[in-house]
Amino acid sequence: MGKTGPVVLTLSLGVFGIITTEMGVVGVLPRVSEELAVPPSTAGWLVGVFALVVAVAGPFATLLASGVRRKTVLAVALAVFALSNAVYALTDRFAVMLVFRIVPAVFHPVFFAVALTAAARLVPPEKATRAATTVFAGVTLGFAFGVPVTSALAEHVSLAAAFWFGAGANLLALIGILALFPAMPAERRLSYGTQLGILRRPRLWLALAAVVSVFAAMFSVYGYFAEYLERVTHFGGSTVGALLMAFGIVMVLGNLVFGRLLERHPVRTVTAFPVLYVLVYAVVRAVGPWPAAMVLAVLLWGAVHSGGLVVSQTWLARDAKDAPEFGNSLFISFSNLGITLGTAVGGLVVAGAGVRQLPWVGAGFALAALAAVLLRRRLGAEPGAAAERLCQTVDQPEPLVG
Repeated sequence: MGKTGPVVLTLSLGVFGIITTEMGVVGVLPRVSEELAVPPSTAGWLVGVFALVVAVAGPFATLLASGVRRKTVLAVALAVFALSNAVYALTDRFAVMLVFRIVPAVFHPVFFAVALTAAARLVPPEKATRAATTVFAGVTLGFAFGVPVTSALAEHVSLAAAFWFGAGANLLALIGILALFPAMPAERRLSYGTQLGILRRPRLWLALAAVVSVFAAMFSVYGYFAEYLERVTHFGGSTVGALLMAFGIVMVLGNLVFGRLLERHPVRTVTAFPVLYVLVYAVVRAVGPWPAAMVLAVLLWGAVHSGGLVVSQTWLARDAKDAPEFGNSLFISFSNLGITLGTAVGGLVVAGAGVRQLPWVGAGFALAALAAVLLRRRLGAEPGAAAERLCQTVDQPEPLVG
């Protein structure tokens, strides 16, 4: 990526800080409940409220920020996340912490939307997918290292130390943006009507259905990762923790592999992904009671799981190229809806049929994603030469966004 490489890596660091803030709280909820004197069910609102605000507010916040200079948007978002983590570290009032979960959640989809679009614009078109894949690596690194480190700091140092770690990651990314990111204005300020106009496309809604289904397939099982390994495979807590970190590390490598595949054969890769996930879940279901085999299955699972991010975003981007930032905000919102749907259905299955049956839930959502992808392919291109170019991707590299 030449001179733009450090800038794209800084965007990835920003994503790492944001994911660490969003998901790191999951591992420290018991400490929050204890130190802020609230019931565990109340502490859980720190997770649920964040996801709900991201899903609902994302597209609207991105529309409002569409005319602001890109560097300013990114810097303000990171500053809000750094400040929010500092508040978590300093406050002893749950209400204050909850408010400062809502505020950064509004900026979360804005940062992602701008970062993905900016990464694609900073490099030649043929390297756009690789740039966006690098940005997405911040997500996998957040799961692999940010979340476990946050949990470990809360357990072995203090709850405040865990939140100061999140503040430091976001502050470091903010410094990088201020020092390295070019003064990039929006290429053209699209009207709100133009951006909202993409919602009239049936093809876009099929792509969004695929996004929801893919994330539901991913998180209907991953959301109960520890419970599955403890109840089905009978691993202890320390082993589960080690496998969770191994899962995240393999996600980093898998993310790179799927990025390369999408550069060469985007449509084929998107179509094959749900099928691959069905096969992975079949393996996870089959070898669940066997510890040695399950370790290998977890590594395979992590490698495939990582592809859901970049694969589903690539697919949605095909139908939002004339409003890429708004399209990326839709991706963030609907992926969070998929996470909510998947974890809710997974929880019902755990309560009713038992955790052993979870892989079938994930496989069912993956098949729903495949159906949405195949139907979108069947509809073909939008009328007009410009739309035809959007869909000429079977044998040619395709930019991810922008």
